[in-house]
Amino acid sequence: MIAIGVLLPLVYLLIRAFNASPDMLSNVIFRMRNLRLLGNTLLLAGGVLALDILIALPLAYLSVRCRIRARRLITLLGVLPLAMPGYIMAYALLGLGGYNGTFHAWFGWNFPRISGFEGSLIVLTICTFPYLYLNIRTALMGLDQSIEEASRSLGHDARATFFRVILPQLKPALLAGGLLVCLHVIGDFGTVSLMRFETFSYALYLQYLSAYDRIYAAWLALMLLALTTGALVLEYRLLKQAIFHRLGRGSARTNTFLELGPWAVPAYLFVIVLFLVAVLLPVSSIGFWLNEASLAAMAGNLFDAFLNSVKASAPAALLTTLMALPLAYIGVRYRTKLSNPLERVAYLGYATPPLAFALALVFFSLYVSSWLYQSLLLLVIAYSLHFLAEAIGPVRSALYQAPPQLEEAAQSMGYSSFKSFFKVTLPLLRGGMIAATSLVFLSAMKELSITFLLSPIGFDTLALRVWSYTGEAMFAEAAPFALAILLFSSLFVGFLFSKEWKKT
Repeated sequence: MIAIGVLLPLVYLLIRAFNASPDMLSNVIFRMRNLRLLGNTLLLAGGVLALDILIALPLAYLSVRCRIRARRLITLLGVLPLAMPGYIMAYALLGLGGYNGTFHAWFGWNFPRISGFEGSLIVLTICTFPYLYLNIRTALMGLDQSIEEASRSLGHDARATFFRVILPQLKPALLAGGLLVCLHVIGDFGTVSLMRFETFSYALYLQYLSAYDRIYAAWLALMLLALTTGALVLEYRLLKQAIFHRLGRGSARTNTFLELGPWAVPAYLFVIVLFLVAVLLPVSSIGFWLNEASLAAMAGNLFDAFLNSVKASAPAALLTTLMALPLAYIGVRYRTKLSNPLERVAYLGYATPPLAFALALVFFSLYVSSWLYQSLLLLVIAYSLHFLAEAIGPVRSALYQAPPQLEEAAQSMGYSSFKSFFKVTLPLLRGGMIAATSLVFLSAMKELSITFLLSPIGFDTLALRVWSYTGEAMFAEAAPFALAILLFSSLFVGFLFSKEWKKT
């Protein structure tokens, strides 16, 4: 049933897209505008990925391999932008410029308001480099430094060792992080819509908002889905048959830190500039506009938006965890030829761009079950199907740590399989289920694309308020809602960093 729930809207999207005459299909597919959208989308994804590598790779190397002060703060800097959704960062960047912007108020400098490709590139780079940083940092911590010592003993200096030994070993981390970055950029809607840069997601939004040509909208959604599928296939092919582990058992050496020497000043300067751009400037912009806002007058709207966000996010988080439990259990305890594909289907809903996934549900609800259209129930179901992959991970990890012998022992004492699971295994999964529920709750609170297309009329959430006010350049009105989302997102980052703090 879960697999059908993920696949059925996408199948209906295909049916809707091909529900046209050959002449119409030719006009829809071979438009020059589609080629321009493809170029813009690929240019943005490639630019963001290149800048993310230039930021994440040296930052991870500094925090893991180099002798540098404030190592924990550098680790925090690499994780902190996860707390800021793209549309919040876009709001902060737009609020800095213009004759009434933050820079003009503070310094009397009429800083030009950045938008278009440049604005989208800056915002998405800042918001996505943590995905790459975390993957590279984990890979660096797992590398055996004896390989590097062997390289230096053969006459290679530190630079040659990095490019010939270390960098090739980071290929899986770079591909995994790069895949997440590309999927995020291709499917992004909030940033490009506020920055007015036409990608497939932005064109799909405009098509839905204005003409709403259902066939063209369906084809735009399929083209968007084809790009994400291409990224998944490319990542798989690049990693296929690659070997990165040691062939012998060996013995890992104790980690040693490299002295920065003359590179100390540039390294600290790099960290300071990154902190100013990624953290201080956006937070200062939000704080400035918050000071301009009339909090007393907006308190009612803020509370209503927060309550609506909770109404949709809380039941979605519970439903997602309940759906993840049987999928994870089958995948861990009853591996068959069918169980693995069923588990993979859950990730399809997450890999599908949110706007395309939501549009598929719009088509499906309008023509199959119209009573679901623009209902809170459909929004909750959409959240659950989209974020299901986020919930499976923590539940599956908890299942791996729960010994199956305990269930067998309970069954030997006369308990049925069903009762032994609830009596013995389920209590051991409590931590994983709480983590899954919290993660989905926070992700749903930040979600914009699905909320925009599927929310009931007049159902304003925190994300919708920030996006709508920012689109009208009402930065003061958007500030309280942006701050609320930022605080909630920081809960997840704080949970993640608390574990990293213990390790460093």
